[in-house]
Amino acid sequence: MPHSNPSTIYQLDLTPKLPGFLSTPFKLLPGKLHSKILVHFLNRVLAEQIRQGELDFLSRKRITVKINDANIYYYISLLDGQLISNIAGDRYDLIIQASLYDYLSLIARKEDPDTLVFQRRLIMQGETELGLELKNFLDSLDIESQISFKAIEILLNKSLPIYKQLFS
Repeated sequence: MPHSNPSTIYQLDLTPKLPGFLSTPFKLLPGKLHSKILVHFLNRVLAEQIRQGELDFLSRKRITVKINDANIYYYISLLDGQLISNIAGDRYDLIIQASLYDYLSLIARKEDPDTLVFQRRLIMQGETELGLELKNFLDSLDIESQISFKAIEILLNKSLPIYKQLFS
């Protein structure tokens, strides 16, 4: 029987987790406010893609994004050409779950979503086709040509090693 590489076995344990006390300020704010802030930001950053209909596949769909280690949820839909924050509920079309570090690594393009899914660090449940459309949209984003994306990527690439050192 072949032996597993020990670094592979323990990789999940080495993923930095946000300490509970650091997520407390976020938990004090109502979840609906979190979602409103996120969709406001996304509407600004993705305005061109929304205007061109690239996010129409989200129309009237409910997506829940959970940050596992902070126990924070975001509820997002597309309605009348705008991303909106939905209210919490049991019904969703797609739920995406990962740690804060893993989301930040995806945004900084340090990690590939397929790798995180394979390692069970990124979990998607619900409509498979919707999840694939969302992944394909994110993969197709032309980050290099958008100043806001590039600035976020640079900031994250500088801060992720510090985050990892502090919280591993």
